[in-house]
Amino acid sequence: MSKSLLSLEGKTAVVIGGTSGIGLALALGMAEAGADVVASSRRMEQVEAAAREIEARGRKTVCFASDVMDRSSLEGLLDATLKELGKVDILVNCAGKTKRAPTLDFPEDVWHDIMETNVTGTLRGCQVFGRHMLERGYGRIINIASVTTFVQLYEVAAYGASKAAVGALTKSLAAEWGKKGVVVNAIAPGFFVTPLNQGLLLGTERGKELLTRSPMGRFGKTEELVGAAVFLASDGASFVNGEILVVDGGFLVSGVNQ
Repeated sequence: MSKSLLSLEGKTAVVIGGTSGIGLALALGMAEAGADVVASSRRMEQVEAAAREIEARGRKTVCFASDVMDRSSLEGLLDATLKELGKVDILVNCAGKTKRAPTLDFPEDVWHDIMETNVTGTLRGCQVFGRHMLERGYGRIINIASVTTFVQLYEVAAYGASKAAVGALTKSLAAEWGKKGVVVNAIAPGFFVTPLNQGLLLGTERGKELLTRSPMGRFGKTEELVGAAVFLASDGASFVNGEILVVDGGFLVSGVNQ
């Protein structure tokens, strides 16, 4: 495969939830691959900080705060991006939240909040930006699934259910939009330490068990997700549609590791 197929030069990417953790790593990775990148989240100070890093890589960006719970803010993000950069070729839906608690007494309001953010928030992003992509006849949408799309972890039922739904949504949209030039795929990260999950992973018995079950014996580094995202965003993935690309160091295939 020629290098040009994996280049994102001339492309414009929007990363929702792109100002911290995995989202920021993907936003900066796409900028380094040649794309102009808009990294958005709820906090403007984080948006501005991410924008400075994108511009430091020689790429254009737009500062616009958005919230996946608010469709109008996503519409505003699209409008601002189109005004400044002219188009959106790539969308990454990376906003998410989790909470660990026994399922028997899991509060319904917390359940709904996680579902609203992880599933319906992803749907909103796909709808708002997908309409623009479908009108142009070109688009790359990358949703963020999880290993919990496939296997479940103890006492995170809401998160697991939401990420299973993200996987199903990804495949549904791929089936509907592929013939119109918009391919929809997902990345399913394994265990990467981020502000979202570090309390569950670092120095805990849970973290020790995950490392025991991981063939590579370590947690991932967020920059190790960039290659998968750049591939799915590139013209090299023009016939990849409805896939959930697992990046987990072999966690899902491991049996006995000692």
